[in-house]
Amino acid sequence: MKTLETERLILRKFKQDDFDAVHSYADCAENLIYMMWGPNTEEQTRDFINMSIAQAEESPCVNYNYAVELKNHGKVIGGCGIYISDDDDNKAEIGWLLHRGYWLKGYGTEIGEALLQFSFEELNLHRIVARCDAENIGSYRVMEKIGMRREGLFLEARPANKLSDKKYGDELRYAVLKREWEVR
Repeated sequence: MKTLETERLILRKFKQDDFDAVHSYADCAENLIYMMWGPNTEEQTRDFINMSIAQAEESPCVNYNYAVELKNHGKVIGGCGIYISDDDDNKAEIGWLLHRGYWLKGYGTEIGEALLQFSFEELNLHRIVARCDAENIGSYRVMEKIGMRREGLFLEARPANKLSDKKYGDELRYAVLKREWEVR
């Protein structure tokens, strides 16, 4: 699994030593307000790290789970990934999660751009999709900044976070084709 770099970030394989940093965002209720999972127990965080490490060694790799590390500190501030579809239609889904203390600093945009570049230029994928809770303004704005277009609003399409008083949440779906990305 190739390490990716942006101006301020390194996207790399997870390591066992990342546990404290990952658990600091994976068990924080405020950080997970728009996620369909969490807060994690310590065991769930360890399972995620172990799964990510194992998937990085698969050949071919189809689940690229990256730790997001600050270049200047070496501190892990989130995670992201590329998840290639297994139906052989040359598409993948991307996603990211940053610790709340690092929101609104442009890191999501850097991550999204790096994931798209790798997906299109090195993995030679045709179509990339991403989705988020419709109330997650920060996430869908990142998708728009990196050149993805909104394909739809799906009402009550996702289970709401267990911390929410709602049973279901609305979902926005975005996508970009390789040819669209190349002419942006």
